[in-house]
Amino acid sequence: MKSYILAAAGAATFALVTGMAEAGPIERACMASDRGGNRSLCGCIQQAADMTLSGGDQKRAAKFFKDPEAAHATWTSQSKSDDAFWDRYKSFGQTAEAYCAG
Repeated sequence: MKSYILAAAGAATFALVTGMAEAGPIERACMASDRGGNRSLCGCIQQAADMTLSGGDQKRAAKFFKDPEAAHATWTSQSKSDDAFWDRYKSFGQTAEAYCAG
């Protein structure tokens, strides 16, 4: 776990130093949400997403910021693909919580 965190921190530092930092779908959704606006926190959550979710999963998860009912529908779905996504999404949430907590 520490190696993932160090790798993400190194990549984030490189991106900031070289001016290549670009907001991903999770960071953009976080910033636009009524709970967002904290660039540091939203950026950290995006880094956790980069460590745990594919680009497609990030786009799907970003929609949950605007539409929490979509998250609930995915969680309660009986679809194997939704179950697999939800497992990845839970891993993302756990990583974000551990990585971004105060």
